[in-house]
Amino acid sequence: MRARMQFVSIFVAVALLWPALAMAESTVPAGVRITVVTDQSVSSKTAKIGQTVTGSVGQDVTSGGKVVIPKGSPVKLTVSSVQASGRLSTPAKLYLRLRSVTVSGKTYTIATSSAGRTVGGKGKRDAGFIGGGAAGGAIIGALAGGGKGAAIGAAAGAGAGTAGAAATGKKDIEYPAETRLSFTTRAAVAIN
Repeated sequence: MRARMQFVSIFVAVALLWPALAMAESTVPAGVRITVVTDQSVSSKTAKIGQTVTGSVGQDVTSGGKVVIPKGSPVKLTVSSVQASGRLSTPAKLYLRLRSVTVSGKTYTIATSSAGRTVGGKGKRDAGFIGGGAAGGAIIGALAGGGKGAAIGAAAGAGAGTAGAAATGKKDIEYPAETRLSFTTRAAVAIN
C-alpha cells in the first residue's frame, strides 16, 4: 500500500510540473542559421538605413532536437546598409539584418549577421567607354584636321565616352516579396 501511495504522489507531482517543464525556456545559440522569407519588396534605389521590412521564418529553427522558432513566425528586418547605383562607378548595395522574431505572441530581439549583396562597380567598363571614345575621336580628328584636329577629336570622343558610360548600366538591387535570405545569430537568445 505504501509503494502505491508513493507512486501516486510521484505521478501527481510530475503531472503538476509537466506544464512548467514543457514551457521551459529554450535557447537559440550563437551561430545558428535562420532563413527568412520577405513579405514585401525592397530596393537599393528607394530604401533608407533603418527602414523596416517584414517577413516570416522560412523553416523551423531547432535547438536540442526541439523546435524553438516555428516556420512562419513573423519577423522584422532592418535595412542595415544601402547605396543606390551611381551613374559612373558607384556600385549599388543592399543589406538587411534580422531584428526581431515573434513566437507564440511574444517578440524577441535577436542579433544576427547582415544578408545582402553589392553589385560590382563599373569602373573598368566605364574607363573603356571613355578611353575608347577619346581614342576614336583622336583618330577621326587627326584624319580630318591633323594634330590640332586630333586634340579636339580626343576631347570630343572622351566627352562622348563619358556620356555613354553615364547613360548605361545603372543597376540597382531589388529583393521582391518572397525573397529568401539567411541570417546567422551572433548571440544566444532565450525563447520561452
